[in-house]
Amino acid sequence: MNAFPWIKLDRSEQIKDILEKSNEKPQVIFKHSTRCSISSVSKNRFEKSDPLDNVDYYMLDLIANRQVSSAVADKTGVYHESPQIILLVNGACIFDESHFAIDADEIKEQLSLNTKG
Repeated sequence: MNAFPWIKLDRSEQIKDILEKSNEKPQVIFKHSTRCSISSVSKNRFEKSDPLDNVDYYMLDLIANRQVSSAVADKTGVYHESPQIILLVNGACIFDESHFAIDADEIKEQLSLNTKG
């Protein structure tokens, strides 16, 4: 099994680029706390899914990058939770979820409902 194709999100400047890229293809941000067992379980469960080819997946380590996490909340308008997954399409959040409700199949369903193609 290949490693999940996470892209490290560790700079606030990346958020603008992620929002712009969401106009071309969906972008997922996973806010992960390395000190939280619920976050670890949610992340491991998510990583067992097959990543979609047309989606970029970003991993944000909340412990190491608190300011980046705050910037994500500010720029997306999504209230911070941990762990949390945020799905961005066309420059806006179309779906977010937290804790044990994080589910890769739900991301796929939201994309089928909210995107063409």
